[in-house]
Amino acid sequence: MQLFIPDSEFIKRQEKLKAKLREKDVNGMVIFNVTDIIYLTNFNFRPSERPVAFLLDPDGKTHLFVPKLEKEHAEEYAIVEYVHEYPEYPGANHPMTYFKEVLIKSGYEHRVIGVDSLSYSSPKGYRGKALDQLIEASSFVSIQGVVEEMRMIKSEKEIELIKESCKWGNLAHQLLVKYSEPGANENEISSRATSEASKIMIDTIGEIASFHGPPISVFYRGQIGKHSYFPHSQSQNFRLKEGDQVVSQSEASVGGYRSELERTMFIKDISKEQEKYMRLVKKAQEIAFESIIPGKPFSFVEEKVRAFYRENNVEDLIRHHTGHNIGLINHEMPFFDLGEETIMQPGMVATIEPALYVKELGGFRHSDTILITDNGAERLTYYPLDLDKLVIN
Repeated sequence: MQLFIPDSEFIKRQEKLKAKLREKDVNGMVIFNVTDIIYLTNFNFRPSERPVAFLLDPDGKTHLFVPKLEKEHAEEYAIVEYVHEYPEYPGANHPMTYFKEVLIKSGYEHRVIGVDSLSYSSPKGYRGKALDQLIEASSFVSIQGVVEEMRMIKSEKEIELIKESCKWGNLAHQLLVKYSEPGANENEISSRATSEASKIMIDTIGEIASFHGPPISVFYRGQIGKHSYFPHSQSQNFRLKEGDQVVSQSEASVGGYRSELERTMFIKDISKEQEKYMRLVKKAQEIAFESIIPGKPFSFVEEKVRAFYRENNVEDLIRHHTGHNIGLINHEMPFFDLGEETIMQPGMVATIEPALYVKELGGFRHSDTILITDNGAERLTYYPLDLDKLVIN
């Protein structure tokens, strides 16, 4: 077993993309999206103010445009035919000066060019000219979302990596629970569980797996007690107290592919009111599982969950949709939400996480990673959902 994507699969992805561009009568392509570049080339890099781009030229050749500090990195790992470099950003000559030369030499002028964006952008201070200011193209055609749509249905190898991720996410979560006791600090708990689980994971599969980042991350991120009311909180440096409800998250990365495991749990004790909302959330998740029907739109699942919550007079306590696809990043399209008409198909991997948020009490959310099959949903994460298993003693 090899826990990484083989070179042959990257080449198949590139060939599939070429076919899609031909269907759109696009002659050449420029992609700036980081995740799409990783998906197409195996070049896993840290985005910064320095622009990086992937090109399919009019002759079907593959190129990477990278800063000099990434040149050897790209040459060693990227599945492309050509690597082009520039000295630095902003440099005596701006990187787009060098990019213009690459585009002209590769035959991009007076052609129909597909782009996910007309310009590289970065929150780290990048400024530069857009493509339509660099070259004379016949036209620029948006292909935004084309590669992201390719990523929606996972290959057998991608599914294998996600299933392996689920195993290690489960281990990390067990360790998080082990170290969660009254008086313990949330950051110390997270650090201890993450470190221990990561060491076991690396010792076990380190010779056969790539990770593409930290192998494991497990935490509470401040969702402790009443503060669990905030769905995407950040760490608050809380200490656990008896009676606290806590919302956990555990994820592992194998070959860059992720899974998601979340549980709402209780320190030592659970109140009647907490139990009431827990039972509603668990039932809503069961309804969501049962609503995974290939051929139906993603919105179908959200409608079924909302109908259940409406019947129980708690629809006003919803603060987010029921779930989302997952893969190279933790939130991928499509989403289990109203208005999402993307059709569920076998091979998609998603999270199921219908939740309720009660002010002055807290949040109630379980998240499980599922594989959509011909017959419905296969649950890949497997940490217990029984209420008695969620009280940490």
